[in-house]
Amino acid sequence: MTQRPPAELDGAEVFSFAPVGAAQKPTGGTVHSVSDFPDVVRGLALARYSGEKTVYLFYCDEESNVVSDTAHSSVEEAIDQARFEFEGLEFEPLP
Repeated sequence: MTQRPPAELDGAEVFSFAPVGAAQKPTGGTVHSVSDFPDVVRGLALARYSGEKTVYLFYCDEESNVVSDTAHSSVEEAIDQARFEFEGLEFEPLP
């Protein structure tokens, strides 16, 4: 997912994303149940399901498949979690 993700992932509307590459080093701050998590994740997406306030942080592979996710009460909380897990992240809004 070094490119922009689709406008929808797992039925949720994506509104922002951050690519994950060599410059975004994993901190090891959180353990996910995905094997080789730091090697698999190539992008993070912020999304909401229609009618919900919860913000989902989707961890995506190269093909924009969601491999893991976390749920948050605000955009700021989701971004804080992402930055806790990866250094050097910069989120970009989707048009």
